[in-house]
Amino acid sequence: MKRIVKDPTTRRAEILEAAGELFRNQGYVHTTVDAIIQKVGVAKGTFYYYFKSKEEILEAFVQSMVDTLCEEYKKIADDSTLPVMEKVRQMLRSQSHPIDKRAEWMESLHRPENRELHERLNIAIVLKIAPVLAQVIEQGNKEAVFHVENALETVQFLLAGSQFLLESGIFHWEQEEQTKRLQAMQVIIERSLGAEPGSFSFL
Repeated sequence: MKRIVKDPTTRRAEILEAAGELFRNQGYVHTTVDAIIQKVGVAKGTFYYYFKSKEEILEAFVQSMVDTLCEEYKKIADDSTLPVMEKVRQMLRSQSHPIDKRAEWMESLHRPENRELHERLNIAIVLKIAPVLAQVIEQGNKEAVFHVENALETVQFLLAGSQFLLESGIFHWEQEEQTKRLQAMQVIIERSLGAEPGSFSFL
């Protein structure tokens, strides 16, 4: 059988996609390099040409996920036709109501076997998404919708706190408990950004 030769970008993307599917279905902890190799159908040497270890492919996969989200946020942030609060609503709605495969991912991230993946994803979000959100907050400052110093640092605190308390899956809040914390988060965001009370009620 003739060996199929693919360009490096395509081959790397295929390995990442195969690894991601295995992480989602059986968890990062239970996924081996051999399982990834078998799923994508490449030689072991080919895998190690692109990735030195399972940890390296995890990092690449996380960065790929966050880069996709960052591109979506950047399009919203750079849209000069949108008012600042509409930008915020669209960004937070996108994060809270994931679509397609991302919805499946949000479920699998809360499993214990994906804890490391989830932690790395949260770190990448704080580092890459926060600057885009801060860009929108700065626009809000100019339009007198927000009144906040140190926009980036404020957003990073808000992101890290909400991710750990509300999205980590480690607290197992009942619905009523979750609702109360979302209400508290709304007030915290409004006060942190110097926004009008009730302006983040869409949360």
